[in-house]
Amino acid sequence: MTVTVLVPDDHGFEAISRLEGARPLRYTLGEPLPAGADEAEVLVPTFLAGRPEAVELARSLPKLRLVQLLTAGAEIWVGKLPEGVMISTGRGAHGASTAEWAITGLLSVYREFTGFAVAQREHRWTQHRTDTLHGKRILIIGAGDLATELRRMLEPFDTTVELVGTQARDGVHGVDEIPDLLPHFDAVVLMVPVTAATIGMVDAAFLARMADDAILVNAARGPVVRTDDLLAELRSGRLRAILDVTDPEPLPAGHPLWDAPGLLLTPHVGGSSNGNLHRGWTIAAAEIARYLSGEPPRNLIHGEY
Repeated sequence: MTVTVLVPDDHGFEAISRLEGARPLRYTLGEPLPAGADEAEVLVPTFLAGRPEAVELARSLPKLRLVQLLTAGAEIWVGKLPEGVMISTGRGAHGASTAEWAITGLLSVYREFTGFAVAQREHRWTQHRTDTLHGKRILIIGAGDLATELRRMLEPFDTTVELVGTQARDGVHGVDEIPDLLPHFDAVVLMVPVTAATIGMVDAAFLARMADDAILVNAARGPVVRTDDLLAELRSGRLRAILDVTDPEPLPAGHPLWDAPGLLLTPHVGGSSNGNLHRGWTIAAAEIARYLSGEPPRNLIHGEY
């Protein structure tokens, strides 16, 4: 039996073509579906597919059994699909790239590269001593692929790195320990999925517990942080922040975050680096191969993840 797989790009067509028992069909979101799409059992949305149209497409496929994502974020899909449709993420594909983004941000802030770039454009020689990432204490809220990859990359800087997971276990703190941990770290990195438990978790009380001059790094999703509460801390000058995601997103042109002091902002590019589609499809193809063989994909989401 051949399983029809809807794929959004040429990388996917090639990757799925190599799987025995799979028939890839190219589609473009917002355009009429190709002939035979109503037979699709597997749908792969586009990279960073956060559009409601993608969910509507999935809901329209009568034989759909699996939505296979190319990234780890699945918040727009959870609870939106018919009963019996599985969701598998691209966990493991973009950990190195996102960890690299976080380290680049920390180095840029501590070594003041953004300020030096401005001085260069203004032809000003501003030689002075800066801070350093070396020896800093870093708390990572999250304990999955992204967090473990970031810890691995941070260790050569002689940093002290601690992870926080949903439940305490060997080498990982539990979320109930966060209030007591926050005052003791120079930077707090968010690497959690969006769930009912994580939306708004970084609020005024959370931020107030952070050490003076600490840096909040959001590599998760915008709604994890209460934007107004963060703005208040940035405007006071007590905290700094590095954000790859915002709430709202994309950030409107007139939003106050653009001009917030002490903020380094990037437009959701943590996993968007050369080779991202290859990495995403490597994971996706392996997950779909398991589905074809009758095995459950490894990155399945069960209820709220």
